[in-house]
Amino acid sequence: MTGMVAANPLLTMVSETIEVARAARRGDLVARLETVAGKVRDPRRRIVVAGLGNQGKSRFVNALVNLEVCPVADDATTRVTTVLSYGEQPRATVVAAGADGGENTREPLPFEAIPAVTARSPQGRAVLRLELEAPSRLLADGIVMVDTPGLGAHGTTGAAAVLGQVPAADAVLVLTDASTELTETEVDFLRQVRELCPAVAVLVTKIDLYPHWRQVFEANRKHLRANGLELPMLPVSAVLRAHAMRLRDEGLGRESGFGLVFQFLREQVVARDQAALQRAVALDISSAAEHLALALGSELVALRDPERGAAAIRELHSAKAEAEKLHRHTAAWQQTLGDGITDLAGDIDHDLRDRLRDIARTAEDWIDEHDPGRHWDSMDEWLTATVGSAVGDNLVWTGTRAVRLAEKVAGHFTDLGAVDLPEVRDTLDGASRTKACTLADLEPDLGLSHKLLVGVRGSYGGVIMAGMVGTMAGMALINPLSLGAGVLLGGKAFSDDKKARLAKRRADAKLAVRRYLDDIAFHTGKETKDRLHRIHRLLRDHFTAIADRTLRSIDESLRAAQEAANLEAARRTERATELDRRLRVVAQLRHHANTLLGPEPPPTLAPNTLPQLPPAADR
Repeated sequence: MTGMVAANPLLTMVSETIEVARAARRGDLVARLETVAGKVRDPRRRIVVAGLGNQGKSRFVNALVNLEVCPVADDATTRVTTVLSYGEQPRATVVAAGADGGENTREPLPFEAIPAVTARSPQGRAVLRLELEAPSRLLADGIVMVDTPGLGAHGTTGAAAVLGQVPAADAVLVLTDASTELTETEVDFLRQVRELCPAVAVLVTKIDLYPHWRQVFEANRKHLRANGLELPMLPVSAVLRAHAMRLRDEGLGRESGFGLVFQFLREQVVARDQAALQRAVALDISSAAEHLALALGSELVALRDPERGAAAIRELHSAKAEAEKLHRHTAAWQQTLGDGITDLAGDIDHDLRDRLRDIARTAEDWIDEHDPGRHWDSMDEWLTATVGSAVGDNLVWTGTRAVRLAEKVAGHFTDLGAVDLPEVRDTLDGASRTKACTLADLEPDLGLSHKLLVGVRGSYGGVIMAGMVGTMAGMALINPLSLGAGVLLGGKAFSDDKKARLAKRRADAKLAVRRYLDDIAFHTGKETKDRLHRIHRLLRDHFTAIADRTLRSIDESLRAAQEAANLEAARRTERATELDRRLRVVAQLRHHANTLLGPEPPPTLAPNTLPQLPPAADR
């Protein structure tokens, strides 16, 4: 699954372009191209594994990398995000939030202590993730596995805590076991993930435990189609995979279904990533070639044909004036960017608050019709799933609007030709703090002894009053009349106390829901502002760099042309020969870049199909 063989020609092209840019003393182009070369040398691919709790995510990750690194137990579940990457020696590191908003802390951890890691460190700080390094052939090929907490797990906002990992992922594998069909929470999560990540697959796990898994598989396929989700769905068994690797049994390997997973990763992740990397490299090389050709060509024209050189100098003066005008009037596109970010912040905040208000109304209506003390666990589960879906939709909308804003700002640079857009998805990534929000517990319903005490206390007054009236008529203090009055008043006292406590539970439940939603709005609002700040800086730096490179290219071209006009005749031929050689190299690089941009994207895995397994050697 390694892509370095295919990446070597790209690295050669980038290196040649860097040499030409360095010879032309274009440090800005060299820095940009070296960044591209770094991506070619280290094409890491992040695979996020997500799903409801107890769906076998950690066991699947262990089987995929053929290592026992993620803790697996019947009573254990993933509590914090676990990032698994390659390392020659096993190593574990806990990354926790810094105190008072400071820098995150990193502390080494023994492997045997991994199962004890919780969402809170011993110092009381939020644990952001657990980073593991292990020697694995799959990980050595550049794959980084991300095991996420279960959707809707206690102490999280469901999908919201996981979706923060999705924008920067190259693929997302959503696991659901074969015991039941897809739930509404899972379908909503799949819809959101599909908007944030180009490669998503549904894995039906534990097929070795449930003989009826094929019926569940077909039912899940219908659910996906009904919701307009054309996603590959693959049946897998981590247990069979582990046995197959231990026994080196090819038959068990085929039955485990992991061959389908590797095929999905090859076709939808590796091939797609190589195509995207190839296109990005080609665009950067083509852009750099244009900048270099402008300076080299202007100088060459001035050397070979002074009259045309003078005309070229005049054109360059005009182009420089336009570029300086663009540079001076950066306020135009920066104002568009600033206004767009401000509008986006307001719209995103309003959208989130509107969603949370609808949730609050629905929750309060439900509380008014039910006894929250008896169904509080169900309310917690529903509220967690619904809030997670709302926050996830808000994040998806943020990404969509950010891309539109980037396109709008790019419209100010149409005079410069085709302008590449920055990758906005990465700026959406971030550690979610909403998992710190929990729904407060209600006071439990009182026991039988307290209910009897309330009844006896209420009946006491009735017995005494009726008994005193009876004594005036010559009856005993305790008589049938006084006992009947005691029963009536005791029943009324019990009923009134029951209604009062129900009203108090409902009021406490509404207060708990409001506080929970306020906490969600507070933390999510902060994350949204940080996200928009990152988007603002990304777009500002990206388009500023485009304007600066354009102006510098024209300046360099004008300077070179003017120096060429004053160059001694003896050196003209020598200099022209050197420039001609460089221009041929640049033209060749540009031709190769345009060739790379030509081919169609690689074929994709057809949705909801079960392709043939790859040879055993590929597994």
